[in-house]
Amino acid sequence: MSRVFLTWAVTHSVKEVQTEDSVLLFVVAWTITEIIRYSFYTFSLLNHLPYLIKWARYTLFIVLYPMGVSGELLTIYAALPFVRQSGLYSISLPNKYNFSFDYYTFLILIMISYIPIFPQLYFHMLHQRRKVLSHIEEHKKSE
Repeated sequence: MSRVFLTWAVTHSVKEVQTEDSVLLFVVAWTITEIIRYSFYTFSLLNHLPYLIKWARYTLFIVLYPMGVSGELLTIYAALPFVRQSGLYSISLPNKYNFSFDYYTFLILIMISYIPIFPQLYFHMLHQRRKVLSHIEEHKKSE
């Protein structure tokens, strides 16, 4: 969901951030991640998973995940002044629905949400890495 949000609701919608280096940062991280992920899935379906692909799937996230998150956060941060100035996607009172929404504040809340969510997901992946790769090492030793 964060990829759809970053792609459409931030990068596509705020044209001024499209040339930011942070966009390249998250796009490169996402691209490498997807190449590894789908290679892993393909080889797994073929019942012929090379160790290198499995190792890459459970190791390269150590660099790629923080790289992608940094790019995402920097892009949102770069969009903030333009969102505030334009009132993009914001709804102010009064209106017939008696409802208001401030997209600028919403983006700040999204950025803050990375604080509890990122470590939880990152440490989950580290745990998965330990579990999967240590199992492979134990299997190799027993052969």
